[in-house]
Amino acid sequence: MSIQACIFDLDGVIVDTAKFHYIAWKEMATGLGFDFTEKENEWLKGVSRMRSLDILLEIGKVTKSEEEKRLLAESKNERYLEFVRRMSEEEILPGVTRFLDDLRSNGILIALGSASKNAPLILERIQLMEKFDVVVDGNSVLKAKPDPEVFLKCAELLNVEPGLCLVFEDAQAGIEAALNGGMKVIGVGSPDDLSYADHFIPGFKKLDYELISRWYV
Repeated sequence: MSIQACIFDLDGVIVDTAKFHYIAWKEMATGLGFDFTEKENEWLKGVSRMRSLDILLEIGKVTKSEEEKRLLAESKNERYLEFVRRMSEEEILPGVTRFLDDLRSNGILIALGSASKNAPLILERIQLMEKFDVVVDGNSVLKAKPDPEVFLKCAELLNVEPGLCLVFEDAQAGIEAALNGGMKVIGVGSPDDLSYADHFIPGFKKLDYELISRWYV
């Protein structure tokens, strides 16, 4: 098989924390005097916290100083963390744990590559930290997706060539980041919402090592 490592995004792939982000951003938008829709929230997927805030403010046509933006970002993150601290294994998306174990039993290295600075906390809450050989998050990279930095860092720490890595992503920016890094990529979601991935899956319920080994011979 031409795949030696699998790299997973976190939000929307391992767990559905996107709903927590949306609630926190929507509450902020309401406080600033404008509405923020679920469709607009799609633009924030896979994007860093500060860039997400900039997009939100652009939607509302609101201007803030750098200090005000820093305080807003901290406020939003604290609201988000209120939800995260209540998470448990029940938040893991269907089929994920089984698939991770299947990869491990077949000798595939596993990494997490996420823009979230809260990734370690989330993995601890859902008790999945031990499933990953490497965790690279927003605390250890400078460039946001679609820059491939987070995924290339995963490959470097795993000591695997980028071309032998398979990325699982639910955001367009993440898919583009994987491709920009010379990696293979599976889109988690509908091809109507995502593009350019090698394959698309609705989730992990029916995915196993045997299937991806046929896709990437």
